[in-house]
Amino acid sequence: MDPQTIIFLSFILILSIFLGFELISKVPSTLHTPLMSGSNAISGITLVGAMVACGAAANKPLITFLAVIAIIFATINVVGGYFVTHRMLKMFKAKDKGSRKK
Repeated sequence: MDPQTIIFLSFILILSIFLGFELISKVPSTLHTPLMSGSNAISGITLVGAMVACGAAANKPLITFLAVIAIIFATINVVGGYFVTHRMLKMFKAKDKGSRKK
């Protein structure tokens, strides 16, 4: 890669980190869990894309390694997001009055 491409990609990375931090810090706490559910869908797309990249790069070990790392991180994000969403949904279930201990 030429130096101009590396500088451009570094700029995009730094800009996306800054923008993501600013957006998340402005979100009220009541919206964090619904946004987590939305990010699960995005991570699912990332997971599918990483699997496609892993399968397409049969003889390229660097691409295969990066795709496997992407699969691991996207899977952790999806599973963790579903646990958080499930926990949030349990908070809104009606409590059974018959199961209360006296």
